[in-house]
Amino acid sequence: MAATEEVTESRLLLAEYDRIKEEQRTRIGFRDNLLYFTLAASTAVLAITVHSGQVQLLLAVPVICLVLGWAYLVNDEKISAVGRYIRDQLGPRLAELSGAHGEVFGWETYHRGDSSRTTRKRLQTAVDLFTYLALPMVCVTAFWCSPAVQSLLVIVSLAQTVALAVLGWQFLRYAER
Repeated sequence: MAATEEVTESRLLLAEYDRIKEEQRTRIGFRDNLLYFTLAASTAVLAITVHSGQVQLLLAVPVICLVLGWAYLVNDEKISAVGRYIRDQLGPRLAELSGAHGEVFGWETYHRGDSSRTTRKRLQTAVDLFTYLALPMVCVTAFWCSPAVQSLLVIVSLAQTVALAVLGWQFLRYAER
């Protein structure tokens, strides 16, 4: 902005929109990469476990999924929060200031009206639950069924199971409908 240009509330709101959309884009890329990284890290642990025969290594998968799953969930929630903020706060304020006859930032609402959106959201939740809950629980169950079971590791695996249940509940709780 040139020094002679007036700073107005509209310009400030548009600048805020640009910044939070950039944050949203960055978070989307990070969130999506977390899913791939989780699968790669889990696959690496599984390969090392098979190669070494040390079944207790399977308990690393729940740790990976808990840490990366929580980061995924937090980023996903912030991505949705940005969209809500634009739809519910920023857009209406800018529409009022500009005297627009209709919605400002229409894409924020338009793309949510897709008839397949509900199905896609449910499928994404299923993928998230598989990746961050079912996969690590398969590893915990495989550990429980192995001859390598030791009481301390069973306690660790039970704590992991509780933590995974909480994470799964959070995924379901935050699943945007």
